[in-house]
Amino acid sequence: MKKFYMMLVTLFVLVTTVQVGTVQAAEADTSWLKVGQLDQGVVGVSYNVPKDKKIKVMITKDSTSYTYNLYASKPSETFPLQQGNGTYKVSVLENTTGNKYKVVSSDTVDLNLSDTNAVYLSSVQNVKWNSTDKAVLKAAQLTQGLTTDEAKVKAIYDYVVANVKYDYTLAANVSTDYIPNNDNTLATLKGICYDYASLFATMLRSEGIPTKLVMGNTSYVSSYHAWNEVLLNGKWVIIDTTVDAGLAKNSKTSDLVKVASKYTAAKFY
Repeated sequence: MKKFYMMLVTLFVLVTTVQVGTVQAAEADTSWLKVGQLDQGVVGVSYNVPKDKKIKVMITKDSTSYTYNLYASKPSETFPLQQGNGTYKVSVLENTTGNKYKVVSSDTVDLNLSDTNAVYLSSVQNVKWNSTDKAVLKAAQLTQGLTTDEAKVKAIYDYVVANVKYDYTLAANVSTDYIPNNDNTLATLKGICYDYASLFATMLRSEGIPTKLVMGNTSYVSSYHAWNEVLLNGKWVIIDTTVDAGLAKNSKTSDLVKVASKYTAAKFY
């Protein structure tokens, strides 16, 4: 588990300290940037990733940037615009040496949503889903006949906490570029905190309940962590299925909603 927490810390440090240079002639072709889902608060990036290059996508609004990896195996991905309405700069970066990158493509998009929480209903790189996924079908099964968001959240929460176990083997061997696969988590019923948070977000989003995947720190665990914030009755509340699954394993009870003062968020997805 310690190795995984160190991996998360390392990943966070890397994405916040990437040194970006400029190229004299960035690509004029903007076909790599897909804006067809802008009304959902997301953008798509489709880029032919060379197998011998490290490629990142950086999305910046004002002074805050989110950085993601792009892979040759999955050159097309969808990313959130989670910093509210306004102008975002989307850039494709190519590694030059160490943690230094150059901009090879860049463009801007304007986000103007009537409800900026729409982004937390979307499928994005680390909360990835579609209507035929097993996780989505399971969520539909668990919530069948339920009429309130509270009841749906509780049904899905109870299932995840009771059935998904912490995967210490994965935690000890996970790579720094690890991204959850929700159907795999559901099939194995094992995962690390990143998997718990992604699965829970996927299942709730598929039921129309805005849900954030959050990374940061909490007094419940000693190092970097992942959890969720869920929009209930117009208020964002913290739910931590990883912590609560551990408590349940030891026959300890826990509250569905966590105390906000015990959590410090660094990144939202």
